[in-house]
Amino acid sequence: MSTDTATVKGQHASLPPIEMGGIMTGADMLLRCLLLEGVEYVFGYPGGAVLPIYDSLYSSHLKHILTRHEQGAIHAADGFARATGKPGVVIATSGPGATNLVTGIATAQMDSVPLVCITGNVGQNLIGTDAFQEANITGITLPITKHNYFVRDIKDLPAIVKEAFHIATTGRPGPVLIDIPKDVNNAKAPFYYPETVKLRSYNPTVKPNDLQIDRMVKAIAESRKPLIITGGGTVAAGAEKELLEFAEKAQIPVIPTLMGLAGFPGIHPLCPGMPGMHGSYASNQAILNTDLLINIGARFDDRITMGRTKEFAPNAKIIHIDIDPAEIGKNINTYIPIVGDVKNVLTAALSKVKKADSAEWVAQIQEWGEQHPYRYKRNENGPLKPQRAIEIMYETTEGNAIVTTDVGQHQMWVAQYFKFSKQRSFISSGGLGTMGFGFPAAVGAQIGNPDSLVISISGDGGFQMNLQELAVVSGNNLPIKIVIINNHCLGMVRQWQELFYDNRYSHIDLSQSVDFVKLADAYGIKGLRASTEEEAERVWKEALETKGPVVVEFVVEPEENVYPMVAAGTTLDQMVLGEEE
Repeated sequence: MSTDTATVKGQHASLPPIEMGGIMTGADMLLRCLLLEGVEYVFGYPGGAVLPIYDSLYSSHLKHILTRHEQGAIHAADGFARATGKPGVVIATSGPGATNLVTGIATAQMDSVPLVCITGNVGQNLIGTDAFQEANITGITLPITKHNYFVRDIKDLPAIVKEAFHIATTGRPGPVLIDIPKDVNNAKAPFYYPETVKLRSYNPTVKPNDLQIDRMVKAIAESRKPLIITGGGTVAAGAEKELLEFAEKAQIPVIPTLMGLAGFPGIHPLCPGMPGMHGSYASNQAILNTDLLINIGARFDDRITMGRTKEFAPNAKIIHIDIDPAEIGKNINTYIPIVGDVKNVLTAALSKVKKADSAEWVAQIQEWGEQHPYRYKRNENGPLKPQRAIEIMYETTEGNAIVTTDVGQHQMWVAQYFKFSKQRSFISSGGLGTMGFGFPAAVGAQIGNPDSLVISISGDGGFQMNLQELAVVSGNNLPIKIVIINNHCLGMVRQWQELFYDNRYSHIDLSQSVDFVKLADAYGIKGLRASTEEEAERVWKEALETKGPVVVEFVVEPEENVYPMVAAGTTLDQMVLGEEE
């Protein structure tokens, strides 16, 4: 490559031009590459092996968010990515810093979230010697990354960063890890940044086969009971508008999975709710009775099929649309496979699809929904019901918020009672089910969407796994409304122990937990508490009227269960609709 004076394409507007071939350290190269990729925020925590990077950050145009734990950093980067559609970037040091990212990397991998994870490592002369804070992070994360790199030569670093962002954000998104030894960060070399990426072994299919589109259109025309299941793939592709237009034109009901909740309006008459273990009666009945099931960007995971794949949609031909061909036919036999980007597939189908003969079918699903809606017993004068707390949040915001959750009962109540219509407005750990995810994810979501209302909803168990990130919220004055649904126990574990272990409540009692209002005050954040409906309405109104961050503790009925419920290993026709059933 010549050392002429041509500048790098995509040069960050606020930076002085950099001549191709200019000499700089590996750490400076890394940050320059991030800026050229359009990165504005990085989340991280410093340490010995990444000190060269942090020294370069001292005078960088990048904005660094110092979290209080590496797991908080990667969950925040994850939340940023899910809420914005841009790749999240996280930096951690070697050894424990890198291994503290593992849960977050696995979370992103399971939910197909684009992350670029940058770790430091000891110098290459120390690799394999069990040096202080040495860990083989590329080996550790090989099964849970889309791809990872160990950088051996500073001259390879810019191309590796370019490839990492390309791999993370194209095809089926996912986390990519770059491990950089300290000697590479300290080394100096001429800087060149490639304009394009060409990877012979990586060429995702993004445009669908026209013949398969025609087959789908024909199947819809022949169907009398068509049904769409939509998942996180629709959200990742930014295909919400196309899905809405497709469903309305063809008059096909749409069932969003947990990961697909923000991909189709929850208040739409064609949307009967979430399917599966804690899904709606109408949705599960629709699956049992459909004659044509169109899966758009979902995984047919066990929380929907209950692991009983032969009894799942027993009367249906299956159409599966996914950008990852490995997903098609993995769990359910597929009649019409369509590989491609969801947005491209739906765009191609829109010009061909006609209205289905589905009027009776749509009416039947709506009737099921009216007969057996989500319901619970109100307790206006007694302890606050958790479902009512979620309803209050929804009613007062009209769904105009980005909501992050942890994992457990509160997550299911949010999925049931908060109707999502806003793009990228629901952020939750679906595949891995990571406790401690929701609150730091809200930090990333708020940083990526500074003008949006962000609500973090956690249980009292999950919140305590990463509550140290209150320091980040306070220090940056992030106006997140931090909600704790406090039932003084590990609620979902308690529910399973009640139903399947003869009320043998083994190690789920959290009644001796911290005073969350005092905890909030210790971090300089307003703390509020409510334990009745009247208090909840008043307290939540005060939280919304407060400009800065607020911690809201809703003390709820401790023995409330999530219904409907389909027990693991049973089939969707064995739903328990409520405690009396």
